[in-house]
Amino acid sequence: MDRTTEMLSAYACDLSYEDLSPEVVHQVKRTLVDTFGCAMGGFLSEPAKIARRLAGGITSTAPSRILGTEDYSSMDLAGFANGVMVRYLDCNDSYFSPSGGHPSDMIPAALAAADTMSSDGRTLITAIVLAYEVFCRLSDEVASSSWDQGIFSVIGAACAAGKVLGLDRQEMSNAISLAVVPNLPLRVTRTGELSMWKGCAAASATRAAIFAAQLAGDGMTGPAEPFEGTGGLWQMALEGKEVRPEAMGGNGEPFRITLTTVKNYPSQIHTQSPIGLALELQPQVSVAEIESIKIRSYQSAVSSASDEPEKWDPKTRETADHSIPFLVAAALRDGEVTPGTFTAASIADPALRVIIGKITIEEDADFTRRYSAEYNCHMEITTKAGQTLVASTSYPKGHRNNPLNDSELDAKFRGLAVPTITEQQCDQALQLLWDAENLPNLDQLFDTLVV
Repeated sequence: MDRTTEMLSAYACDLSYEDLSPEVVHQVKRTLVDTFGCAMGGFLSEPAKIARRLAGGITSTAPSRILGTEDYSSMDLAGFANGVMVRYLDCNDSYFSPSGGHPSDMIPAALAAADTMSSDGRTLITAIVLAYEVFCRLSDEVASSSWDQGIFSVIGAACAAGKVLGLDRQEMSNAISLAVVPNLPLRVTRTGELSMWKGCAAASATRAAIFAAQLAGDGMTGPAEPFEGTGGLWQMALEGKEVRPEAMGGNGEPFRITLTTVKNYPSQIHTQSPIGLALELQPQVSVAEIESIKIRSYQSAVSSASDEPEKWDPKTRETADHSIPFLVAAALRDGEVTPGTFTAASIADPALRVIIGKITIEEDADFTRRYSAEYNCHMEITTKAGQTLVASTSYPKGHRNNPLNDSELDAKFRGLAVPTITEQQCDQALQLLWDAENLPNLDQLFDTLVV
């Protein structure tokens, strides 16, 4: 067994609910509120319907619930279907430093296993903290844009599922190996004109992670050196550089789940600052008066959300929610960015192309140096009359240094979940989620959210 696998498996098996501070438990509950709101908001999407149809056609002797329904599926396909719902709106949490992605994508793995095992809320909370810790600590060590986000979420999700399933250290090591080795996802998922798969890729990692944990629990072995061996992850993905977190959360070391960013708008993380600035300036100027819009930001924002031709003329929802030009134009047009921003008519609106044509975006080297501690963005709107309007931010709303409070998270949940579910269902679900550590199992929570 290589040292990375040994370290991760030992940590996964040894972590307990008693290791978690009240602050960490509260942050998990905040994350659950955010994640379930995103899932219910994505319930009616076409990718979610496809995933539910496939999952709903499967029966299992170890069934797991499909969120929003009374139906059950196999553990892995329930995790996949629920994961597609969580990710569709691109409004779930983020963690970048310097790699990363959306760690709440892993929560459906913990939910699926916990539902099958009739686990209580404390078991679920512990598994979620574990998933975040593995994903975020590995992301801290790796600066690689060659692979998609599932490269680490599959590992964290396998640890979470294995934790709930009660794997021992040897089984957990095999689960990690069986998650890593077959599942290196390609970055092409998020380049060019984006397809439905952009919102499904992490859910696929979740499905693979659950399957890996199930295999390991039934005695399947995986390669002993998935990270450090010849042809292992470090050699293939990082050109031989070996990385290993020096510390993991607990015993005085902070847990990484407390350092995540919650999104205020249903779009890619690097678009959050530009949207906020556009909405700040929007009441001060009419679209017809705008001569130019100049945006400066850090390299990751400029490269990932604005430098591809497709981002300047998006055709799909998945491309539009990754496009700074589209989102700034929509914010200036509408005075808001919501799921309704991404209707086919809104995306195709010729008036938006006029605004987009006035936008320029460039990298600010100082902003790049200060990322990812800060998400700096500067916007200047010049009017045809020669007036200049300026706005800047280092921490968009939702960033850990400018967080949504609990009441604002409740409002976000309701804003995404209604009208898929009723206000009364929202009340019931929020009451259960804020008391998650006392849930005897997940039955009542799933029942409350049936559409």
